[in-house]
Amino acid sequence: MADSTPLLSQPNSVKSESTPPPLEKHHPSLDSTIERCIGDFGWAQFLQALLVSSAWIFDAQQTFITVFTDAHPAWHCTSNQLDCNSASNICNLPKNSWVWNFPAYTSIISEWNLECAASIITGLPASSFFMGCLVGGLVLATLADTSLGRKNMLFLSCLTMSISSLLTVFSTNIWVYSALILICGFCRATIGTSALVLTIELVGKRWRGQVGVIGFFCFTIGFLSLPAIAYLNRVSSWRSLYLWTSIPGILYSLLVHFFVRESPRWLLVRGRKEEAVATLKSIAPPSHSWSFSEVSFEQEMSNNGNVYSTIKMLVQKRWAFRRLLLVMVIGFGIGMVYYGMPLGLGNLSFNLYLSVTLNALSEIPSSMFTILLIGKLNRKVSVLAFTTLSGIFSIMCALKGEVWTRLQIGLELASFFSACTAFGILLIFTIELFPTCVRNSATSLVRQAIVFGGVFSPMLVAAERRDGIPSYVVFGLVIGCCGLFSACLPETRGRALFDTMDEEEHKEKAACNGVGDVLA
Repeated sequence: MADSTPLLSQPNSVKSESTPPPLEKHHPSLDSTIERCIGDFGWAQFLQALLVSSAWIFDAQQTFITVFTDAHPAWHCTSNQLDCNSASNICNLPKNSWVWNFPAYTSIISEWNLECAASIITGLPASSFFMGCLVGGLVLATLADTSLGRKNMLFLSCLTMSISSLLTVFSTNIWVYSALILICGFCRATIGTSALVLTIELVGKRWRGQVGVIGFFCFTIGFLSLPAIAYLNRVSSWRSLYLWTSIPGILYSLLVHFFVRESPRWLLVRGRKEEAVATLKSIAPPSHSWSFSEVSFEQEMSNNGNVYSTIKMLVQKRWAFRRLLLVMVIGFGIGMVYYGMPLGLGNLSFNLYLSVTLNALSEIPSSMFTILLIGKLNRKVSVLAFTTLSGIFSIMCALKGEVWTRLQIGLELASFFSACTAFGILLIFTIELFPTCVRNSATSLVRQAIVFGGVFSPMLVAAERRDGIPSYVVFGLVIGCCGLFSACLPETRGRALFDTMDEEEHKEKAACNGVGDVLA
């Protein structure tokens, strides 16, 4: 028997500023009505979530590919001169007294004779990538909430990122290479955000934490595949790495275009009711027998055609701007460690391929920890705890002495594990802090803050290699201090997802009034 309650509530009339709207009694909210359709997790939702989350694989490969393509190759002496040994600075040696262990084309450093270049030059490609991510995130952040939607944004981002990555194989010098890497970062900026938000909006609140972590697993797979591909191509040109990662990305983009469904929440908020009904029908478990033909829909809100209206909404509302600013500061600290640790592995006295593999593997227990305990973890306490632990372990990596050198890789892995866990929880926390109408924009801006932390990492790593500046100490201090701001955010564990700014604002005011009553 079909349910007689309309699938979507009628638009709210003018509400009192002090009285929260009756979300559940007579006119169920958008969240509650969608919950009744997709609250039970079915195979259609799982397959959609898996396909969407696979975008993180290619995102991870492009994020960390410069660890291998831009690595300083190993070299050895060709003469018996006393001043030529493994501890020597090759810039102070005659050119004919040493050679690279592998052919020069295996790294941009050896191919373009950058072994003695300034740290700002050798770190330029990686920094250009993160700078492109930052600019791209700011420019493209609102398109998934306004004109394009989650699916189209994901498709276009993956496609353009993969094409620009493919074009890097034609680079003739570091300037062309850095420019193409910057474009790649610009195009890649919204992949993770669009994939995460779309995945979570396809399921009910009971499963959103667990499904959201699928993306983190896929990111780990992409990260883990990179040292394997690099090892198999260790005597080949660095260009082959870009070929092996970009072509599958282009093919994946086509799968997204033809097989992924748009978020029903976004479609309803944008007033595209027929498409929303079709999506709900396709992903709802078979046990549901809703009668969609008699349902009436109303558009929840309008962006008035302005793609940046969501940013205006976030800035105008004091509670929203405060939340956004706090999570972006936390994200900056996490990003400096999350992106800086793998880039700095070349400075440790440990095999590069093995250390990158161990870092990638450390994301698996991090994701497992998150997926198993996300339903029980308080968001802000967890973020505070893991950023603090990451900071402590990162600083300990810089301690000198034979004992500390042996423990260095273990401390680095502990710091990276903590940063990965904080990263995952922060993104889920951000999604729960903001309503549907601005959720993708807010999450994208937080990711850009994370990337902004990554912008400084390559320069610090290069400076340590050249000038001995302890980059891990800087990483630890930054993430530890930034993580403290999580104590200022409201807890969101177990609460419903709201869809409009008014609903979220009433919830915020109700919480404040409740605190005031307790204090009184």
